[in-house]
Amino acid sequence: MPDALKTSDLKRDPAHAIYLRALMAMTPEARLRRAFELSDFTRELFRHGLRTRFPDLSETDFQRLYLERLALCHNRNY
Repeated sequence: MPDALKTSDLKRDPAHAIYLRALMAMTPEARLRRAFELSDFTRELFRHGLRTRFPDLSETDFQRLYLERLALCHNRNY
């Protein structure tokens, strides 16, 4: 398994500089909207992955599993 990327590796990546320039060009409102979009997309991917792993669960059981797993993901520092 490859080593995790380090912050210093990202800073040398040309795509990272492009990403940062794109963020800086956005208004604060656009950055916030993009953060919400990415958060929604992440939750959709998470749900899809769970449904793929547990296709036979009823919707009630699936929702319970989803909420339990989602609770494990949240940072409890805030």
